[in-house]
Amino acid sequence: MKERVIKGDACVAEGAAWLCAHDPRFAAAMKDLQPLPLRLRPDGFAQLLNAIVSQQVSVASAAAIWGRLEAAGMDDPDVVAAASVDDLRALGLSRPKVRYAHALARAGLDYDGLRQQPSDEVIKTLVAVPGVGPWTAEIYAMFSLGRADVFAHGDLALQEAARVMFDLPDRPSEKEMRQMAQNWSPWRSVAARIMWAYYKQIKQREGIR
Repeated sequence: MKERVIKGDACVAEGAAWLCAHDPRFAAAMKDLQPLPLRLRPDGFAQLLNAIVSQQVSVASAAAIWGRLEAAGMDDPDVVAAASVDDLRALGLSRPKVRYAHALARAGLDYDGLRQQPSDEVIKTLVAVPGVGPWTAEIYAMFSLGRADVFAHGDLALQEAARVMFDLPDRPSEKEMRQMAQNWSPWRSVAARIMWAYYKQIKQREGIR
């Protein structure tokens, strides 16, 4: 069966309605939430490189570095592949991220072809590239490809939201989240949207960033 692709707010609303009917804890969480964000992004090389740039740095730092890379034409894989280590270091990339940027640029990924692949295959293909871990691959499938039934199991915010929503004694592990999320298929990416919004709400309420 062809996977469902989220194309607009109506798809997100349909998924949220299904989840609320399926599990009252989603219905309870949704009561105080604003309409869920669509969160769709472009796909392609630039989006993945931007994700690598953003790893383990502040939002402001990532935005500044990405701005310099874009201005230098480094959102094109051929340009990055031809750039020297010093070129990329001068734009703000650490040595490991230079290595990851070169690996991504030279990986020869078929971004158009990824749109046609099952989500499991997309994630498997992406994590084979150095610097692209499961979280980045899952986020790409969810938001750049719009896949409706993908979940970021290792995301700490989702794990903490699950702990509070489902009244768990501890934050669930990645393995435990994977088991829990099976219950939210075929709308796991909408479940993630609800849980991220819920996490933001509870942290604001508690006064914790």
